[in-house]
Amino acid sequence: MADSNITKRALAEALKEQMNIEPFGKISVGEICDRCDMNRKSFYYHFRDKYDLVNWIFDTEFITMVQNCRADDPWSVLEELCVHLHDNRSFYRKVLQIEGQNAFAQHFRDLMLPVLADRIPAMCPHAELTPFRMNFMADGFLCAVQRWLVERGTMPPLEFAAQMKTCLLVG
Repeated sequence: MADSNITKRALAEALKEQMNIEPFGKISVGEICDRCDMNRKSFYYHFRDKYDLVNWIFDTEFITMVQNCRADDPWSVLEELCVHLHDNRSFYRKVLQIEGQNAFAQHFRDLMLPVLADRIPAMCPHAELTPFRMNFMADGFLCAVQRWLVERGTMPPLEFAAQMKTCLLVG
């Protein structure tokens, strides 16, 4: 298992490095593999495609981040996520702009929906959490994060998290 994670991390770093040179849409699996001296067979053993690799990068970073959050503070996940996205905004700014069937934004939203569903009752105990409201919050969160990361001169992450908190606490 350790070797598998080493390979996945090497591919992830290679993708991130290549994204500093060219747009995601122009990057091939071959270029990712060449960058870390691996063959395409190794890539496809671990990932379906480069979109799957992007999702894996976020999932592993997110799981690590959530494990480090304080269980007694439901807002800590939001704050830590904002700090993480801001610290890695060069990467996330690019992958959140990917459009189409395998868009990272949809994966991000799908992952955030259960997190919000788990945390919102503690964050907003007075709110009625209907499926419509949860979807609305997940969509709004995704849209706000995309805009925040794309804008130049973004507000600091904890300030952004505080702004999100005030929006969630309404009604």
